[in-house]
Amino acid sequence: MEQTLLARYDRPVPRYTSYPTAPHFHAGIDSALYERWLAELPADQPVSLYLHIPFCDTLCWFCGCNTRVVRTRQPIAAYLRLLEQELALLAERLPGRFALSRLHLGGGSPSLLLPHEIDRLLGQVWQRFDRAEGAEVSVEIDPRDLESGVIEAFAAGGVTRASLGVQDFSPQVQEAINRRQSFGCTAAAVERLRRAGVTSLNIDLLYGLPHQSLERLQESLSLSLDLAPDRLALFGYAHVPWMKKHQRLIPEAALPDGAERWRQAEAASAQLLAAGYRRIGFDHFALPGDSLAQAQAAGRLRRNFQGYTTDEAPVLLGLGASSIGSLPQGYLQNTPDLPAYRKALAAGRLPVARGIALTDDDRARRALIERLLCDFAVELDPAAYAAELAALDGHRRDGLVEFDGRRLTVTERGRPLVRSVAAAFDRYLAPAEQRHSRAV
Repeated sequence: MEQTLLARYDRPVPRYTSYPTAPHFHAGIDSALYERWLAELPADQPVSLYLHIPFCDTLCWFCGCNTRVVRTRQPIAAYLRLLEQELALLAERLPGRFALSRLHLGGGSPSLLLPHEIDRLLGQVWQRFDRAEGAEVSVEIDPRDLESGVIEAFAAGGVTRASLGVQDFSPQVQEAINRRQSFGCTAAAVERLRRAGVTSLNIDLLYGLPHQSLERLQESLSLSLDLAPDRLALFGYAHVPWMKKHQRLIPEAALPDGAERWRQAEAASAQLLAAGYRRIGFDHFALPGDSLAQAQAAGRLRRNFQGYTTDEAPVLLGLGASSIGSLPQGYLQNTPDLPAYRKALAAGRLPVARGIALTDDDRARRALIERLLCDFAVELDPAAYAAELAALDGHRRDGLVEFDGRRLTVTERGRPLVRSVAAAFDRYLAPAEQRHSRAV
């Protein structure tokens, strides 16, 4: 991509895993309102459940997640008891027994849990929820912290898909981000997962890391392809040290500039396409037979806090410190502070700290932005979005979008910058807002 286009459009914009985005949540959404929202849910619709495990055994300096490093088992065991309390409180406030279409365990590192802890936690879930036909149960795996029996416990609990963090296999890059992980360690985790019956696998990779050259990224991709995952996620590293202070440990002088990030993203995409994967949105890839590729082909691809997904449930219930939920009425987020989380549960309250209620305009813009990010095209009323279309005049002149009077289409040239296009419809986004990652 020409330097002029990068200079013009490679600016901080949201990833739009929600709309409105999390920086615009506020403290006006509390547990009492959440309970009213829950009581209004129809009991015959499927829901999704997210369980957040906010612990790791080492701090990866690139990480933007809500997590903390633990050296002993006690904080994990104590937290799991709190998570069970929240699960029980939530189930009591639901207007019936719901079926789960999706269950996802994220972190942090859920693979830090011991087999008996996994058995108990998943058992608590299935005591309170039914499992919808074709339900997907997924977990995030750190290949470095897998104890004996962990994968088998996840499989016994119904896990159908695992996502493995890799980022990059280069020792120099790993040293610079404080994540040392050999290919052998990763391959062993893949073998164990498949042997246990968890055969749907995703690998997470990053471009734009310190000391990461195009050649090193391509080598990491080649090694990842040797593992034959069904999906790969190729994220651009978001360097936001003003938000995540541990990122200050990363040498900024070793980070690739915008032009090099672009070359890395394009070359990696071409390598994956040549290997038979299909591009899903702007940062995922999947084999043609994978459900993500099938959903995209059918126009059913969705986007939520886990990124691109096949999950069509209108309700996402988030449990755990810092977790976010999505209901038809709005979004809500639990407190990330563990003492406050514990205090709320002790008082018999769901630990909601903030959120936002959706207006009709929010819902319309959310649907529009989601279709742009999933389909790269959307039908819209030009009179209703005249100002937004005018803001995209530069994008049209630069060949990034086309508009035929009703249908806005992101061109092949504009797809890497689709977040910049979506941002034109974000009425909350302030000019030059610095709380987000770069568009490329």
